[in-house]
Amino acid sequence: MLSVQQLACERGRKRLFTGLDFQLQPGQCLHVQGANGAGKTSLLRIVCGLAEAASGVVHWRDQDTRLDPGAFRADLVYLGHTPGLKDEFSAFENLCFQSQLDGTRASPQQVEDALQRVGLGRQRDLPLRRLSQGQKRRAALARLIVRAAPLWVLDEPLAALDLPAQQLVADLLAGHLRTGGLALVTSHQPLGVECLNLSLGA
Repeated sequence: MLSVQQLACERGRKRLFTGLDFQLQPGQCLHVQGANGAGKTSLLRIVCGLAEAASGVVHWRDQDTRLDPGAFRADLVYLGHTPGLKDEFSAFENLCFQSQLDGTRASPQQVEDALQRVGLGRQRDLPLRRLSQGQKRRAALARLIVRAAPLWVLDEPLAALDLPAQQLVADLLAGHLRTGGLALVTSHQPLGVECLNLSLGA
């Protein structure tokens, strides 16, 4: 369902990778690894349509993603290296707002249940600026629960997380893959699920 063909990425005058090919089928996860600066985040942003490739093409459902980017974005959820949340809003408000942006309009109960699952039930109404980095990351992860999308693109989802929260990510990934979802993930740490592996800069 996701196919990357002859992808190349340049930053300034430096070519980070070239001739990159891979395919992901339902139920598969690709774990992208590499040293800092190897192009892991750039690869994810290119796949999502947030950055342009120097060359190559990304196909989703056998169609170039550039032909109908709106339909492609409706099928994916992207969590960047930073949580991408508003510090003045609570976790509950952030998740409701993100749900509206995604077009899913999750119910208040769905949002409540998602925050309970990631361990933020008691902190749901606190402004995010009062939460730790790990709690902010948990709030971002709650979006995976309320956003029904077949393709997950996750940039360092384990950053700032303690061991129980890392296990939560593994459980979420395992459940997603078990139901036929796909995942493209960068991480310097093991993901806790069976993955295909791609090493950049090797």
